[in-house]
Amino acid sequence: MSPEEWTYLVVLLISIPIGFLFKKAGPGLKRWGAAAVGLGLTLFTCGPHTLHSLVTILGTWALIQAQPCSCHALALAWTFSYLLFFRALSLLGLPTPTPFTNAVQLLLTLKLVSLASEVQDLHVAQRKEMASGFSKGPPLGLLPDVPSLMETLSYSYCYVGIMTGPFFRYRTYLDWLEQPFPGAVPSLRPLLRRAWPAPLFGLLFLLSSHLFPLEAVREDAFYARPLAARLFYMIPVFFAFRMRFYVAWIAAECGCIAAGFGAYPVAAKARAGGGPTLQCPPPSSPETAASVEYDYETIRNIDCYGTDFCVSVRDGMRHWNMTVQWWLAQYVYKSAPARSYVLRSAWTMLLSAYWHGLHPGYYLSFLTIPLCLAAEGQLESALRWRLGPRGQKAWDWVHWFLKMRAYDYMCMGFVLLSLRDTLRYWASVYFCVHVLALAALALGLALGRGGPGRRKSAAPAPSPASEKLREE
Repeated sequence: MSPEEWTYLVVLLISIPIGFLFKKAGPGLKRWGAAAVGLGLTLFTCGPHTLHSLVTILGTWALIQAQPCSCHALALAWTFSYLLFFRALSLLGLPTPTPFTNAVQLLLTLKLVSLASEVQDLHVAQRKEMASGFSKGPPLGLLPDVPSLMETLSYSYCYVGIMTGPFFRYRTYLDWLEQPFPGAVPSLRPLLRRAWPAPLFGLLFLLSSHLFPLEAVREDAFYARPLAARLFYMIPVFFAFRMRFYVAWIAAECGCIAAGFGAYPVAAKARAGGGPTLQCPPPSSPETAASVEYDYETIRNIDCYGTDFCVSVRDGMRHWNMTVQWWLAQYVYKSAPARSYVLRSAWTMLLSAYWHGLHPGYYLSFLTIPLCLAAEGQLESALRWRLGPRGQKAWDWVHWFLKMRAYDYMCMGFVLLSLRDTLRYWASVYFCVHVLALAALALGLALGRGGPGRRKSAAPAPSPASEKLREE
């Protein structure tokens, strides 16, 4: 592990005991204490580069005050434009920010765009209320008022998820500040249930990254190895990549759970990133609050089992970095300048790559995803219905295997980063995933011309899990 990774780990671990300290505090101490801790961590890790986050916050707040009816699009343009300037600092001869500054800036971009969208929703709701002449009561998730500058700063610098996530909306943050009877919200047991696999994942990361170092792929000797060895190598590289993020995101979730952050009644059916989808009345007494069953789905950022064992590329995306996936679906996918699912996905992946950085490997990897989505969707709708129950089960196993190999392949671009290194590796394995995806797409298109009515009648009934994913 690099010194930066050790620092990340320390920040994540110290957030857990800090969370227990803040859990039962009052709204004022939570707001300003959590912001003070977050600002202190930012100053410690970023130093003078903290100025970038401050400029981004002030610019977004000014846009919200000036144009509340259209501040979402303006905030998206402002924060993403500032990301370009932020990443071009070295080209302009200015000091290059630390990796921690980049992490803070990434999460801050998501939070500020979401805040602007929430303010815009509030403004639209107020205008409708004025036009109708009567109030229907506050809709689910609506803000009570436009946050002031100090409230915006406290949300932006809240120590929860400040460098690693999970992303959370301002409404989620307010619900934590105003949480009724926080002592009744369980923390220790949910934390232990969530944390137990993290040490195992950490050991697996250290072992796999030691036995299969990424730097070997950049050496000329690697390309003298047999094709089978080159193909195999991407599997442990992606395995180490997953284990590293599993540890980081589980630790980040534990920091939230310790503070009771993102806890909602199970009956609210909260979604990762978005929060409750059903209205639940707040408990009226400590006894009532203690009888409520809570979950932390709002701040859940990774489903390790779902990531590894779901069948399709599409479902794999839903289980990975879940709060950011919700943000992308809510604020990018829904407003994409296209109606086709594949084209909307391509637009979303393009902006996701840009959000991650300017390295060509990000774009090569993310823009491979729409091709895989189109191929698996077309081939499954054209061919899977032709198989019997045993054949469909075998199909799902093959689909899962190919899904994992597609993610292995795309991960190489994500970790190698440069155009030369990514294309060199992909060429050494003959661009196998691209070729296979194109072949599957062509076969699906060819087979899909016959019997659409038969496919519809023979299609298996969707499972509750698949229905839930489709709704999300």
